[in-house]
Amino acid sequence: MIALGLDGYRHGWVAVTLGGDRPEIDFIPDISWLASRRFTRVAIDIPIGLSNDGVRQCDLDARALLRPHASRVFTGARRWLWTEFNYPDQFAQANAAAAERGQSRASLQLWHLGPKIMQVDAFVREHRDLDIREAHPELIFLRLSGGRPLPSKRHAEGLRRRRELVRQNGVAEIDEWVDRVRLGTRAKADDVLDACACALAARDPGGCLPDGEPPRDEHGLPMQIWF
Repeated sequence: MIALGLDGYRHGWVAVTLGGDRPEIDFIPDISWLASRRFTRVAIDIPIGLSNDGVRQCDLDARALLRPHASRVFTGARRWLWTEFNYPDQFAQANAAAAERGQSRASLQLWHLGPKIMQVDAFVREHRDLDIREAHPELIFLRLSGGRPLPSKRHAEGLRRRRELVRQNGVAEIDEWVDRVRLGTRAKADDVLDACACALAARDPGGCLPDGEPPRDEHGLPMQIWF
């Protein structure tokens, strides 16, 4: 079993591999890197199946599970936002179109995730034979903590708790990765921790939202979040 976890950051992706001789970490510029890798399953922190109106049951379920921290799950990804409008210049035009369609506006955070969402969307549609699943680190950490909500990863205590959970689940290299290896990559500590969480979910998935056969988008991609 070779499990891969990926989390995006401004300059690319943090990729953590579990399986083989020892855990590995890579900082990669593009998701196409996966095409040259041997793995059993990938879990990635990015929306995969996309609805036309930005509403997905898996997001609603995840927000409900994470309350009172529902805002840790962002919503509203729509393929047309970035296929009909140019990133980054046409943010206002995209939101005007959303309003005309009776849909919610895209947040600036979501808008900036667009290139990565589209990158993964194209790759997954082209490589349907690969086991690539959407995951959410906050759901994974909630499971690993026994259902106890963690402090925000923006705070030192939240980072410390997440680091402990990753270490307790077999990633002994986490301190070296966070304190030394990531330096110079521009990846943040929480990017490394989130990639580790995704790798743990790829190795030993604890469940998914919704459970069972998921709804699929217009291209047949599942709208389902694993943890």
